[in-house]
Amino acid sequence: MRVLMAPDGFGTRLTPAQAADALRDGWRAGAPHDVVDVCPLADGGPGFVATLHASLGGDVEPVTVTSPLGAPVPAALLRVGTTVHVESAHALGLDLVPDDRRDPTRTTSRGAGELVAAALRGARRVVVGLGGSATNDAGAGLLLGLATALLPPGAVAERVAALLAAGGGGLGEVTADDLAWLPDLRAALRDVDLLAAVDVDVPLLGLQGASAGFSQQKGATPEQAQALERALGAFAHAATTALGPVRTGPGADLLGGGPDVRAARLTGLPGAGAAGGVGFALALLGARLLPGASLVADAVDLPGRIARHDLVVTGEGRTDWQSLHGKVVAEVAARALPLAVPTVVVSGEVQVGRRELSAAGVTAAYAVADDPRDVPAALADPVGSLRARAARVARTWSPAHGS
Repeated sequence: MRVLMAPDGFGTRLTPAQAADALRDGWRAGAPHDVVDVCPLADGGPGFVATLHASLGGDVEPVTVTSPLGAPVPAALLRVGTTVHVESAHALGLDLVPDDRRDPTRTTSRGAGELVAAALRGARRVVVGLGGSATNDAGAGLLLGLATALLPPGAVAERVAALLAAGGGGLGEVTADDLAWLPDLRAALRDVDLLAAVDVDVPLLGLQGASAGFSQQKGATPEQAQALERALGAFAHAATTALGPVRTGPGADLLGGGPDVRAARLTGLPGAGAAGGVGFALALLGARLLPGASLVADAVDLPGRIARHDLVVTGEGRTDWQSLHGKVVAEVAARALPLAVPTVVVSGEVQVGRRELSAAGVTAAYAVADDPRDVPAALADPVGSLRARAARVARTWSPAHGS
C-alpha cells in the first residue's frame, strides 16, 4: 500500500515537516512493507513559508520585526519572482510569548505590518499567511506598522500610535477621526496585489469571531474575551467609518453586493477574524482573503500527490470545530474525496464527533492522547508519541500487516 503523510504542524510542538516525518517513521515501523511518502502542509499559520519554499523554491530573505511583546525577533520573506510570501506567525506567533505573559488585551500585531512593509520592495503580489497568533487587536498594530513605513512622518498622531500598538484592550478609545489616514494607507498599496491566506474562515466579530472563538487560547479570561469583543467592535466601526465606501472587487460577491459596498461589511468576511483580526485589517487595505490551506494545497499539487497513493494521513495538534473551518485536515479530506482515497486523521487530540468528521470526508480519526490524562506525557515527547500512535494505526490499516 502507498501512503501519503500530509499533516499540518502540531501547535508549537512540531512543524509540518517534523510531524510528517514522525508519522512516516511510525507508519514504517508498524507496516514496513508499505511505501510511505511525505507532503507537509500549512494553512497560513506556522510553517507557511517553509512549506511553500520546499515546493516553489525562491529566495528566503531574513528581516527583523517587532514581536507581540514589542521585542525584536527574526522573520523571513519568501521571494518567488515578483511574488513575496510572508508568515505572520514569524512576528505574531504564540510561541513568541511565554505562557505567563500571554494576554491578548496587550499583545500587538505591529510586527506583521513591518513584515508586509518589508515584502513590498520589488513585489507585485504579497501573500500574507495568517494563523497561530498571540494577538487579538483586529490588526490595529499591523495598520500602524504599515503606516509608519509608508506614510509621511506625523501622519499618525502619537496618542493614536500608542493606542494602536498597545493591544486589543484599548481599541475602544480609537475614533474615526484618529484613523483619518486610512484612505491614504489603502491608496499607498493600490499597485500591489495583496492576498491574505487565512487559516480559518471565521468573521471578525460574533460567537465564532476572533475574540469569542480564539482569545481564550491566547491567554484571555472569559471576561477579557467579552471586553475584547466590545473593543474590536468599536474599532471596526471607527476604522470602516474613517475609510468610507470602498471598492472591494471580487470580494464584493462574497458579501452579496455590487462592486461598491460599505467597508463596514468587511467585518463579516470569512477569514476577517484570522490571526486575531489581522484578516480584517488587511481587508480594509484591499486584500483578498483566501483559504490558506487551499492555497498551499494548490502550490504543492496535493491532488496529484494524493492520486498516486492508496491512503492519505493528515493531522494537527488538536482537531476541533476550527478544523472544519479552513484548516488542513478538512482541506486534505476535500481533495481526497473526489479521488476515492480514504483520509485518516492522526492528531494530538480529537474533539470532533465521528458524524461531523464523516461529513467533512474523513474516514477515521485517532488521537495521540486517547485520554485527557495522557496529554502531558504526549506533550513531553511529541515526536515519540506521534510515531507510536502512527505505528498502531498502520497495523490497523495496512493490508500487508493484516495478511
